Amino acid sequence: MAKSLFVLLLLFLLLLNVDCKLATAIKTSPRPFKTHLTQKLSHLHFYYQEVVSGPKPTAIPVTKPLDNTTLFGMITVIDNRLTQGPSPNSTELGRAQGMHAGSAQGEAGLLMAMNLYFTEGKYNGSVLTILGRNPVMHPVREMPVVGGSGLFRFATGFALVKTYFFDSEKGDAVVEYNVTVMHY
Repeated sequence: MAKSLFVLLLLFLLLLNVDCKLATAIKTSPRPFKTHLTQKLSHLHFYYQEVVSGPKPTAIPVTKPLDNTTLFGMITVIDNRLTQGPSPNSTELGRAQGMHAGSAQGEAGLLMAMNLYFTEGKYNGSVLTILGRNPVMHPVREMPVVGGSGLFRFATGFALVKTYFFDSEKGDAVVEYNVTVMHY
């Protein structure tokens, strides 16, 4: 009896020692980010340049649509330029990298899944992630900002987009983006 009580006491002391060391390790480990974050509101305005034609397209269809009346079934991989102005020669601010898929049978509607990767200016190296529905024939579309990195860590918000230019023969487009985002 005394022997088993001694073993239990010894186990209890060992567990207590391990728990203290774990608590000390947790207290002294570095924090992955600041504890007092300040939320900011940012507004970004830029143009999305989608080039399907020519020798260096930035949007490549990897599947064809089911028929010619909608975009349904078409999947396109993109690495489109983001520019300061609507001209293709305007200053590049970054890239829109991801894909869009024709996901509506009744209209020209896309599922957009892309990262807006900024390579110039204040947001250089930061990313905003957009995932949402884009009914391309509507004059103004709203898509959600679902995340981000860099200066856009913990980002939430929305993008209002409208077609600035569309070449129906070539498929090239310039789309204006007004993005409002909360971030830390």
